[in-house]
Amino acid sequence: MTGRPDAALEDAFEATWPAAESVRCGGFLVGRGLGAGGRASSAHVCGPWASGDLDAAQAQHALWDQPPLFRAWDDDDHLIAALTDRGYRPHIPTLVMAAPVAALADRPLPPVTAFAVWPPLAIQRQIWAAGNINPARQAVMERVPQPKAALLGRIRDRAAGAGFVAVHGPVAMIHAVEVLPAFRRQGLAGWMMRQAAFWAQDLGATRIGLAVSRANSTAQAAYASLGFTVVGSYAYYGPV
Repeated sequence: MTGRPDAALEDAFEATWPAAESVRCGGFLVGRGLGAGGRASSAHVCGPWASGDLDAAQAQHALWDQPPLFRAWDDDDHLIAALTDRGYRPHIPTLVMAAPVAALADRPLPPVTAFAVWPPLAIQRQIWAAGNINPARQAVMERVPQPKAALLGRIRDRAAGAGFVAVHGPVAMIHAVEVLPAFRRQGLAGWMMRQAAFWAQDLGATRIGLAVSRANSTAQAAYASLGFTVVGSYAYYGPV
């Protein structure tokens, strides 16, 4: 078990994938996701909390007509126990991984392999849509303040990968990485990560981070080969 990452990375984790709207309920910040998935639609701890704050957070979810959902770092035993007592159960266990920017910017990119642009091109939106990055998730990217970029990956003269990166303080966070099925396991995602690192380095970032499902061992191994290590872990908690 790892749990909460350091403050700079946690701040970047939250700031670079924001909810459409957030309401503070005591010690919880509740996000309104508008269909953008758990990260944007969950409640997470933002300060000292009491049992009544859980009730208030649940009520806010109900007001927005979205399922009650909490996000807890794996070392937050107090919150996990309280949610468990209420009948909540964990799902989508997730790792946060990070690497020094310099470790990914240690070699040049092959010509016309990866680019960082904003706003996203139509082909990037098509690649996202072909995976699980629906329009609601793409709308999250629009809400993120600059600096940010959409990553485009190319292989065999074909646009085949898309991703998103944003800088908050000294940390760049990568989200929404998608590679078309026919072009996976050929190293393209790695080159996109390196492009993100070059882009972030130019903006003064020193670390680069991302979140990956614990179930996705293939992606974890690929990131580890680039120098990423596990620095945090969490899960979502919802009613059975």
